Amino acid sequence: MTMRRVCSVSIDLDPLRCYYEIHGLGAPPAGLRHVVLRRALPRFAELLAAHDVRATFFVVGQDLAEDEAGRTLLGELAAAGHELGNHSEHHLYDLGRQGREAVRTEIERAHERIARVAGHPPVGFRAPGYDLSPAMAEALMTLGYNYDSSIFPAPLYWAAKAAVMGVMAMGGRRSGAVMANPRALAAPLLPYRLEARAPWRRGQAPLVELPVAVSPRLRIPVIGTTVLGAPMGVRTRLLESMRERPFFNFELHGIDLIDADDDGIPAELVARQPDLRVPLVEKRRALASTLEGLAPDFRFAPLREVASEVQLHGRM
Repeated sequence: MTMRRVCSVSIDLDPLRCYYEIHGLGAPPAGLRHVVLRRALPRFAELLAAHDVRATFFVVGQDLAEDEAGRTLLGELAAAGHELGNHSEHHLYDLGRQGREAVRTEIERAHERIARVAGHPPVGFRAPGYDLSPAMAEALMTLGYNYDSSIFPAPLYWAAKAAVMGVMAMGGRRSGAVMANPRALAAPLLPYRLEARAPWRRGQAPLVELPVAVSPRLRIPVIGTTVLGAPMGVRTRLLESMRERPFFNFELHGIDLIDADDDGIPAELVARQPDLRVPLVEKRRALASTLEGLAPDFRFAPLREVASEVQLHGRM
C-alpha cells in the first residue's frame, strides 16, 4: 500500500455540558455553553497550523446551530483542508441503545448542518461515548459514509469507567455516561471493513472502521487524556508503541486545550475532571512536542484520506 506510517489527529468537540453529564452535575453555567468552540477550537487551529497538520474535527450538530462564531471558524478550517466529521446532533450518550429511527434522525440532522458549514457532506462519524451500534452503522451506510471511528478497544479504560460510575452510584449520583458494548474491547486495532450487524468484527460492509489508538499489546489508550497529562517518560513510551504500527489514530477532545482558570471553569467540574487541573501552557507544550516528535516518522492526514486507502485495499 502507498499509505504507511500515517497519523490522523482527530478532535472530538464535545461541549462542556457533556462533562457535567458524565459527573452527574446537572447543567453547566449558561455562559460556558460554547466555551469549547469559542476558546479551545481557536487554540487547536493555531497549533495545527504551526505544525502543518490537517486534522479531523468531530462536530456536534446542535452546536453549529447555536454558535455563530464556532460555525464560522469551523467553516474556515474546512476551507483550509481540515475535515469536519459527524458526532451526532445532540451527543446523546445512550444513542447506541436507541432505536433505528432515533439514531437515523440524530445522524441525519448533524449531517445536514455539517454539510452546510463545510460545503460538502461529511463522510466520517464518531459515536458519543465510543458506543457504535448496528443501527448507527446502518444509518451511516444509507447516507453513503466512508468510515466510522468509534471503536475504542481499551479494556483498562472500560474498567476504570465502570469503577468510577459504580462509585458515583454508591454515593447517590448518577452519571449521564453509559458503558459501551464490551464486545468492542476485542476489536482489531488497525483499520478494517466492518460487519454491519457486529461492527466490532471484520466483515465486508462498505463502511471502514478506524479504531481509536491503543498500545499494541496491553491496549493502553494513546489519546489526549493519557498523553498530554502524562509524565515525559510515560508519554515517550506510549508514543514509541505507536511506531510499531502503520496507522496512529490520535484522538483528542476540545477540553484538552481548555484552561480552568483562564476560561472560568467552575471548581465543581475541575475537582472531578483531572485534565482540567493541568495548566493550558503545559498541555499546549505537550501537544506541540508530540506533533514535533511524530513528524519525522509519520505523515499527518485527515481520517477521510486513510479511509479512502482502506476502501481501495481492504486493510492497512
